Amino acid sequence: MTDTNPKFAPLTQLTEDEQMLKDAAAEFADTVIKPKVHEMEEAAKLDPGLIKMFFEMGFMGIEIPEKYNGGGGSFFMGIVAIEQISRVDASVGVFMDVQNTLVNNAFLRWGSKEVNERFLPQLASEKVGAYCLSEAGSGSDAFALKCSAKEDGDAYILNGTKLWITNANEADIFLVFANVNPEAGYKGITAFIVERGMDGFSISKKEDKLGIRASSTCEILLEDVRVPKENILGEVGKGYKVAIETLNEGRIGIGAQMIGIAQGAYDAAIAYTKERKQFGKAISDFQGVQFQLAKMATELEMARLLVYNAARIKEAGQPFLKEAAMAKYYSSEVAENLSSLAIDLFGGYGYVKEYPVEKFYRDSKIGKIYEGTSNMQLQTIAKIILKE
Repeated sequence: MTDTNPKFAPLTQLTEDEQMLKDAAAEFADTVIKPKVHEMEEAAKLDPGLIKMFFEMGFMGIEIPEKYNGGGGSFFMGIVAIEQISRVDASVGVFMDVQNTLVNNAFLRWGSKEVNERFLPQLASEKVGAYCLSEAGSGSDAFALKCSAKEDGDAYILNGTKLWITNANEADIFLVFANVNPEAGYKGITAFIVERGMDGFSISKKEDKLGIRASSTCEILLEDVRVPKENILGEVGKGYKVAIETLNEGRIGIGAQMIGIAQGAYDAAIAYTKERKQFGKAISDFQGVQFQLAKMATELEMARLLVYNAARIKEAGQPFLKEAAMAKYYSSEVAENLSSLAIDLFGGYGYVKEYPVEKFYRDSKIGKIYEGTSNMQLQTIAKIILKE
């Protein structure tokens, strides 16, 4: 007997609002972003006009409430939009991802009424945000940071260097983690809102990267930067909680970026194998090629289900740490696997920049590294399952 339970719905079934945003993001990616991808890749820089359009489309403030000029949408809506943008260009996808899943989410969860009234309207309508945690000596060991904050009257004086900061060139609002009491260890870490133009704040070296080349990744210098106390996000000494809980959500966003890359590579492979003819027929007619395409489709579906599941659980207010780690770990594996297979199916053409799949391959590699390496995700998963 067929189960006709009306309560059942596949994880990939979207609500009307989610579908509308997905369609809008997909159309924007195909018609506006796609023609600019090669130029941005070669210049290693996002098109400034594109950044303005992202704000106009509402892509930079999806979860920000309407009273702050945001879209008033959901976390899941942001995930499906990031996926669609990354399907065309992962550099633009991560630009949008960092804004929504890291910066905006940190403000929404930890910002006071006064802080959010000041900054959320800006983040929703005109100003890019950046998330500044990593340093030379604190990557996976995130709380070994050396950036210091000394209390000075009604302000704190920040000194230190931050590395690998996404959106650094485009951002005006920087969420900087610094330690106000090194003797207290991680319990001295505090989140500060640093604004471009503050004395002593500067953008330094821009990294020349393998992939996501149009996304700016820079070093940030803080030299006696005076940050007023009203620019503290959350509580003094609670920055470690801001960092941990925001990154947990951010990993689902990276998962969305990775399934976007995988989808782009898969779409390109399907189209090419139908067009490419050898021995008098399309190579998609050969069983060996069909098996590769079937494997790609299966891996992509599994990765998407993991990412969507993590997003749904997070949105339901349930613990989602294990699911987020699984989603990020597996989706980054799949993005690399599928883009590599796509190059194989393209043959020699897959190895040249005229065709899109070599870029998908290069872009995929970062998924195993940023916002928690694959080894760190596996460690997180193992700790949780051994306690269950």
